[in-house]
Amino acid sequence: MSISPKQTNKTKVSGVILIDKPKGLTSQQVVSKVKYLFKSPNHDSKKAGHTGTLDPMATGLLPICMGEATKFSHYQLDADKSYQATILLGSQTDTGDAEGQIIAQAPIPKFDDACLEQIAQQFLGAQQQIPPMYSALKKDGKKLYEYARAGIELERPPRDIVIKAIDIKVIDHEQLQLTVTCTKGTYVRVLGEDIAKALGTLGHLTALRRSQVGHFMVDNAIALSELEAMTFADRAGQLMPVDACINIAAELTLLPEQCARIHMGQRLNVSDQLTDTLKQYIADNVDSQLAIDEDETDRQISVHNQYSDDSANNDYSAQPIKYETAVDIRLLNESGEFLGLGAVSLNGRLQPKKLIQR
Repeated sequence: MSISPKQTNKTKVSGVILIDKPKGLTSQQVVSKVKYLFKSPNHDSKKAGHTGTLDPMATGLLPICMGEATKFSHYQLDADKSYQATILLGSQTDTGDAEGQIIAQAPIPKFDDACLEQIAQQFLGAQQQIPPMYSALKKDGKKLYEYARAGIELERPPRDIVIKAIDIKVIDHEQLQLTVTCTKGTYVRVLGEDIAKALGTLGHLTALRRSQVGHFMVDNAIALSELEAMTFADRAGQLMPVDACINIAAELTLLPEQCARIHMGQRLNVSDQLTDTLKQYIADNVDSQLAIDEDETDRQISVHNQYSDDSANNDYSAQPIKYETAVDIRLLNESGEFLGLGAVSLNGRLQPKKLIQR
């Protein structure tokens, strides 16, 4: 199928926009709406995606990456997230929230703030959580909620999560307010159910609002209705730069010849351009990465030794040489424009990683 010159000359919409998601829409429906609002005869907005699903019942912060910004969305996918939820005690639903059907009920015991504080401390820190059946996780190419709707219950492996901050307050004799900051992959619906069980009853969420994703705050988000009421130029003014998701401060300015070479996928030797500050940044990050790798190596050795008699014949201890280990860094041209990300090591080798098209 041919593409007309008019189509090929369209400007690609790129950047990050923070949307305050309304209740009742799926995250993908919000993305589709934003793509439509940024579409014009002169602009291409086909490429877009969010940085972490919110349930249809949930409201709050939904960062959406468009165009070249999608290359860096994983920085917010992997980021910590904060939520505020309302837990209704005394009943459990099949979905864990008010969208589902009540499947069990239980008496509600008396409780106070001191009791809730003690329960909150039980959930603080690293732990494992079993994902709910009503989730978008996939099994054999099919989403879990599709199995759940067909009445099929599947075994789900637990996931490692960390609750970094948690606060539980009394709303009334049957409702709690939960405020939590957690790592990616945490299901607040499951957390709400577990808190109710720790209290000696059942429960489900009746409200859920996401207030923060990484360094993005819901206070800086815009409602879909407001975005829709704007002119195209004003909508474009809501877009943050393509690198807004990236939480890397270190940067390296490349010479014009180096910019050309790196856009051709070539490696560079930038040892003469590494300042003492950059060298320290690289060294610190290498140490952190090698520590993580060492922990993973120890875990692999432990698992291997459980199932094999020949652990002595396997070398799991080999580690990358420190000066060859690369860490991510921002790349700029001499005009200060963001080029993308490269991986640089202490020996001065720079490898292009994710570059944007201008």
